[in-house]
This record gives sequence, structure tokens and C-alpha cells, in this order.
Amino acid sequence: MSGGAPVPVPVKGEDAVVLCMEDIKERADANLPEVARDFYNSGSTYQTTIAENSSTFNKYRLRSRVLIDVSQLSTSTTCLDRTIKFPLGISPAGLQAMAHPGGELATSRACANMGINMAISSFANYPVRDITSTGNRGVHYAMQLYMMKDRGLQESIIKAAEEAGCKAIFLTADSPVLGVRYNEWRNDFRTPDGLAYPMLGLTSEMIRRQTHDAGFMALNDDSHNWERDIAWLRARTKMQIWIKGVMTAEDAELAIKHGCDGIIVSNHGGRQLDGVAATLDALVECVDAAKGRIHVHMDGGIRRGSDIFIALALGAQCVWVGRPAIWGLAYNGQAGVEKMLSILYEDFRRCMALCGCKSVEEIGRGCLRRMGYDGVLRRVE
Repeated sequence: MSGGAPVPVPVKGEDAVVLCMEDIKERADANLPEVARDFYNSGSTYQTTIAENSSTFNKYRLRSRVLIDVSQLSTSTTCLDRTIKFPLGISPAGLQAMAHPGGELATSRACANMGINMAISSFANYPVRDITSTGNRGVHYAMQLYMMKDRGLQESIIKAAEEAGCKAIFLTADSPVLGVRYNEWRNDFRTPDGLAYPMLGLTSEMIRRQTHDAGFMALNDDSHNWERDIAWLRARTKMQIWIKGVMTAEDAELAIKHGCDGIIVSNHGGRQLDGVAATLDALVECVDAAKGRIHVHMDGGIRRGSDIFIALALGAQCVWVGRPAIWGLAYNGQAGVEKMLSILYEDFRRCMALCGCKSVEEIGRGCLRRMGYDGVLRRVE
């Protein structure tokens, strides 16, 4: 050891070995039954996209800076009309009570304690009112929706979300059909006995009569389209309307054309069409197309605080995480989600400091270099 270097002191306590996302996932996987673990962790068909969502971050290198005063560094930003602790929210992942009995209620409390926002899945195991009232210390919520065959049911979800104080609709637009998820088919995955989808009006008995795929297709409207459905939503809510699942410049332009409030660059966690671009790669195309005319967020593959930094440097205003919240729940309920968020926050803050960024607004493409195929680092244009 070099002269004068401090001697490392082992971390103590029950979280002594939980220092990164991989540690949380390892413990979550050990706690989950195989069928549940496969459902949460798998992508579609050959798992190409789900793997690249994370690995694509490795194409970038951070540019550290020196002798910059970061003593007053701030990680805060604005999301859904609220100042949040750092630019991250919890994505609308369904069926959270399969990971931990507290489910979305535990996640909501963790978001309240950590000062961030949360999106709620239509396939949540608790009513939207219960979820939002649990996080009554200022969390701003979005309600995730699909366009449904039963428009009366869809209107009831919108009304319930508004009454519960939700600020936005996140319309998941990438699922006219579900992607082929081999593990779900092999396991004949069905929602575990005792868990319901109250926002969809489905009891446990009703859900278990059919496969997950068949249940989704019974609800989902595969005739969804820009012209009809954005206008339909606008006529029924004052909440913001965001499109989740945008992966191309063309769709970013259409979201702007139809007056949407924001887009979330997302490939559904690699669970829809295998072989599409990683979300970080698609982000650049969508940001360049948007030209500041619409809010642009992203999800997919965020596992480190430096991943958040890279996404912001490429133009995202905020990022969202889904599986990490599930892993936190499976690891240790609400405390596990808070631990996961704390790991991301501390890593993001350190990354900002070491790159010389005193505010989120200072994070830009100049903070990065991209590794070329020839091994040469190049500017990110």
C-alpha cells in the first residue's frame, strides 16, 4: 500500500455486503421463487435487447475534471412539476406484491422517503388511492395505461388516478401485442393465487383462469393509434400525457405533433421486440429530433449512478428504473427499495462531483467521450 494511504475499514451491519446493484439483485434472486424470478428478470426471446440495455453504457467514458469547487453541488431537478432529490423515478412495474407483500405501498413509501416520483402500473396489486395516500409527503405520481378495448374501464382508471392526485398518464404505446417471453410460456406463468388487479377489476380467481399473455390480449386494444387515442385521452383528463415506448425520431415528432407533454424512450425493459436498439442508443436519436420541444426521459438498463449521468449527458432530463425497484422489494421490502435508491443517489452524486458538475444543468455531451471501434475515444456530437 502506498505511503500514508488509509487502511480500509470493513463495512459493518446487516447491509455489510450490499454495496451495489448486483448485490441487491443477488439477494433478491435468492428470495424469489424460480417462476417469479424468471418473470421479473427475463426479456423477450433471445435476451439480446435486455442485455444491451445495460452493456451499451460501456461504450462511453466519463471526463473527470479537477480543481472545481463542488462543495455546494446539487443533484436536484424538476419532474412532473415537482423538485426531486435527483433525476430518477420508479417506473410503472406491475405485480410488485409478488416480490414482497408490501408491493406498491412499500415502493411508494420508499419514494416519499427518498424524495423522488413514482409511476403506477395498471397491473398494480393495490388501488391507486391506497398507493398515493401511502406516499403522502409530496410524491408526484403518474398513472400508466394501455389503450383498452373496454373504454369504460379505461375511463374509470383515469378518473381514479385524477381523484388520487396523479399528475400524468404514461401511455405505454409499444404493446399492440406482448413480446414472446419464453420463460413465461415454459413456466405457464400465472399471477400467484391471492393477488388481484384492483384497477382492472380483476380478482385472483379471474386472473388465474388464463395465461398472462391471454389476459393481456383480452384487455388491450391493438387498434390503438395517434390520431384517435391522444385526442380521446385529452378529452377525458387534465393530467399530462406522456408516451412511453418511443424509440425513433419519427415517433418523437408524432408525439410533438399531437401535443403530448413528454416521451419516455423505452423498449419495455427488453420484454417486447428483441433486437431493437438499447434505449441509451435510441435516446440520442429522440433527443436530437425533439430539439427541446418536448420533455424527454428514458428507462432501461440503469444500474449505476454513472448510468444516470451518462443518460443525462446524452440529453435525458430524467431516468426511470423498474427491475431495480423489484429487486429492492424482494431483497428487503421498503428498506430494500430505499437501499437501492441510496446506492444510485450516492454513486450519481460522486460521479457529478468527480466530473466537475455542480448542478444537473451542467451535465452535457462534453462530459463524455465515446469509444470507437478502433479503440479511439471521440467527442459525442
